[in-house]
Amino acid sequence: MGFFGLFKSSEIEQFAKALAQDLAKRYPPALDATPEKKISGNRITKILEDALSKAVEFKEQNNLGLVKKARLGNAFKWELKELGYSEKFIDVATEGLIVYITRKTSKSTTKPEQ
Repeated sequence: MGFFGLFKSSEIEQFAKALAQDLAKRYPPALDATPEKKISGNRITKILEDALSKAVEFKEQNNLGLVKKARLGNAFKWELKELGYSEKFIDVATEGLIVYITRKTSKSTTKPEQ
């Protein structure tokens, strides 16, 4: 991959948009805007975790470096804004995305012998 490959972001932006739209199907912005939410905090957490797990898969399949992770987070945040979510939800969802995609993932789930 050459220098300019670092800055090709259309695939990242498309994924971020699809991720935000998938989130909007399960937790519409209208629900976020109503003070008397009809959905529990646990359900919102589960919906976010499912979406963020997809982001981890995308990261692993596409070998995202620091710049691409930042682009993904930024594109996701802007898409959530365009969809009409509150600033608080956008901040929580974007922070969660960044935490999930920057974690080290272990290739093995077995414990080492002692």
